Formats: sequence, structure tokens, C-alpha cells
Amino acid sequence: MHHENGAFQFQPQIGNQRIVWHPYPAIPGIIALHNGGYRHQPEWYRNFVYVQERARGLDFTEDLAAPGTFQWNLADGEAALIFAAEGFENEQLPADQAAEESLSRLRIKERARRGNFATPLDRAADAYLVRRGAGKTIVAGYPWFTDWGRDTFISLRGLCLATGRLDDAGDILLEWSNVVSEGMLPNLFPDQGDRPEYNSVDASLWYIIAVHDFLSARQDDGGLIVQRQKKSLQRAVDAILTGYSQGTRYGIRMDRDGLLAAGVPGVQLTWMDAKVGDWVVTPRIGKPVEIQALWLNALWIGSRFNDQWLDPLVRGRESFRARFWHEQGRYLYDVVDADHQAGKLDASFRPNQIFAVGGLPVALLDGVRARRVVDEVERRLWTPLGLRSLAPGETGYTSHYEGGVRERDSAYHQGTVWPWLIGPFVEAWLRVRGATDDAKREARARFLQPLLSQLNDAGLGHVSEITDADLPHTLRGCPFQAWSLAELLRLDRAVLAGSVTEPLAQRSAGK
Repeated sequence: MHHENGAFQFQPQIGNQRIVWHPYPAIPGIIALHNGGYRHQPEWYRNFVYVQERARGLDFTEDLAAPGTFQWNLADGEAALIFAAEGFENEQLPADQAAEESLSRLRIKERARRGNFATPLDRAADAYLVRRGAGKTIVAGYPWFTDWGRDTFISLRGLCLATGRLDDAGDILLEWSNVVSEGMLPNLFPDQGDRPEYNSVDASLWYIIAVHDFLSARQDDGGLIVQRQKKSLQRAVDAILTGYSQGTRYGIRMDRDGLLAAGVPGVQLTWMDAKVGDWVVTPRIGKPVEIQALWLNALWIGSRFNDQWLDPLVRGRESFRARFWHEQGRYLYDVVDADHQAGKLDASFRPNQIFAVGGLPVALLDGVRARRVVDEVERRLWTPLGLRSLAPGETGYTSHYEGGVRERDSAYHQGTVWPWLIGPFVEAWLRVRGATDDAKREARARFLQPLLSQLNDAGLGHVSEITDADLPHTLRGCPFQAWSLAELLRLDRAVLAGSVTEPLAQRSAGK
């Protein structure tokens, strides 16, 4: 938070219709281009109270610096006021250009940019594709997140592939292929500093899924795939599988049963990654169910160009079917060999099991078991805006995401609804119904329409990060969340318009 201090420089550089402030030496200046009058009148507005920050248990008071006042006589014409960060105006505000002319040029350029997008959803998707250095990446959400590995690769399928932006997808995947380390991709690039954080078991696996979907989309689109680029992506896939199979950070390793074990105390490795101080809310150490679905999909993808991944694929598939089915509950365990203790089971009813049926290139379950999983997930976890992260009645279930940092983080994956999970759920729901035209029409009305109807309720034109687990399912978290919007787009453009996941049993394990 910013507070009154003597170092703040109010005095601007004043030119003809152009004012530049340099409040502090170490940050970019602020440019204002205007066609009105400016009256310099420095003032501090003290003790602004931010109600949402106060409700969240964060710092909530701030002093705001006001250097002066702009004035216009609207009877003389339209008022123009344009702000830009000095050095980032991209030559769009020439010093000799009048404010009205700059405004007109910006309007024309923005209308042309918007005209390049087929729908408002495509335009919303574009907001998350950004530059990192000379390459491209995907911001996980606004206003709080940067580019996270897991979020990037999940989101890429909807933001890029479903919208036809295949070149962007390829650029992003190639950029990330250069940072594989011991089989892992970073889950986070810090805002400052050059050392990425390798602290996710699934980011690397989601990368392999994204590579597969990108190459398939290129082939379906009839576009040429530069062999050098294809080889780079395949080398990254092999490096990930090799690192995981041999063992890497945080106890990540392929076990003798072909499944992937992961986790050490005090570190959160899966997407359920809330941590309060030293307390990992959902550690899920052992063999989490969605990690096995990702791992076996990754092995299948790798086996299409390298035979060495066939044997662990077969062993892992057989182990999964034998070890994860909870016969009494008619669903899948969330973690087996929990805490790395052989035979220890975590039967918490969570949405992670849905990835064994939908959301990935190949499914691990089919037939009666697949239908039972989908039906139980729908009955216990489905809400109109996504899936709950824990079923009501389970130990730790929290109905509302509110309170201070500890209260909210402890509720983050303990019931809170995640809209991005509607993608794999609907894909699974369709598959167990044969993906008929009638099923697709019903799915569009039941599952897609509620998400579309909330686009103007929080982040305008976007889908929020989370909602409360119980009615009225108040929108919470990031109002602009990449993977929430991405899965909505993937549902609309791919799942409900094209093919859905096929069971692994019906696909060749070979090339």
C-alpha cells in the first residue's frame, strides 16, 4: 500500500496538451495527453478504506496522491484524456500530435483489432496471451497472477487451439520447451528475478497433453509442421518422461507398478495447492488420481514416437484399474499409497477422478465404471458454475469462500467450486452417453449456458476463478481467470462441436 511521504514528486513537465510526471526515480513516468486545462494543486487524500481488502484480512488503508485537476468545457467539444506509462506508449502518442488526433487514431486501431476476433469470447481470450521476453506465454489471471506452467498448458487448449490460434500455441510451447529441468517445467516465473520455481508435479504432464493436442490440431488443420519444431517438442516430451521415470525433485518417480508417486511433506505439488504458512491444506502425497490420468496419457503420447514408453504404459494402466476403484463407494480413490505408505487409501470424494473419464486425449475407464464415476460426480459435485472441489459431508467441507487469508486458503479446495472443471466433466458426461446429438444439445443447455450467463457478473466478458460451494454460488477469486474462460471455449468449439475422449481400451497403445 502507498502512503504519504516526502519523496513523492508532484511537479510535472508541462507541454502543449502533454504532461509528464515522475513521482519516483525507479518507476516509469506517467504521461497524460489532454485537450483541456490543467491546474496544478498537489494534495494527499489520506486513509482510503478498501472494503474488499478489509474483508479479506489484508492491509486496507492507503493514501492517494493527487497532483492536480483537469477541466473541460464540454460545450466546446469532446473531452480527450489519455494516460500512458512512459516508455510503454509504443510510439502511439507522438509529442507533436494533438489529443483529439491521438484519440481518433487509437479508436480506429482498437476497432480494427476487435474486428480480427470472431466473437467477444475470442477477444476475451486474447487478453491472456502476452509476451515474456522474446517469446509468448499465458497469464493465469488478472489482477493477481503471472504465467504459471500448469495454468498455461491447461488454458492453451481453449485460448489458442479452440480459437484457431495455432501459431501462437506453437510459439508458447516452443518457448517453454527450453526450460525443462530434470524432467520438470517451472510452475511459476517470479515477477522479479530469473530463477523459476519448479514445484509442480502436473505442469510438465499438462505440457505433454498440450503438445499432443497442438500437433493433432495442426494435422487436422492441414497446416505444415516444421520438422525442426516438431523434434524440439518431442525432445521436451522425452526429457519429461525420462526425468519422471528415473526420479526427480520432491519424490516424483515412476513406481514399479507403472504409476507415478510424488510428494514430500511441506510442499504442495498438485493443482490443489493452497498453503497457509507451513500448513499444506491438501498435501495429497502419494499417487493422486488425476496425476495418474495425466501420467498414463503422457506415456501414451510418448509411445507414439518412442517405443520405450509402451511397457510402463501397459503396467500403469493395469495397476490403475486394479488399485483405484472404490467398489463400495462406486467411484475412484483420490490418492492411493497415500503418504507413500503402501496400501494406504484416501477416499475423499473430489473432482480429480473425472480426468480418468474425460478431459484428456485418452480415458482410463469405460463401460459401467465410467458411467458410475460420472453419475456420482454429477450428483455430489456438480453446480451450474462448475464442480465442487470436495463433496458436501466430507471432512473439512467448507461451503463459502470468505474471511481472512487463512479462512479463504483453507476453503480453496475444500468445497469451493472451480468453473474450469466443467470442461473435463462435460466431456466425460458426453462420452458415457455416446456423444449423441441429443446428448450434446442437452449438455449445451444444462452445462454451458449457466457459464455464458455469468459473463457480465464479475469480470466483464470473462469467467471467474471460483465460486462458493453452496447457494447462491457467489463469484469469488480472480474475476478474469484464463483456464475458466479457456475451458468454456474448449467446450463450445471442440467438445460440443466435435469428437470427445475415447477410452484407452479402444485406442492402440502403439504408434
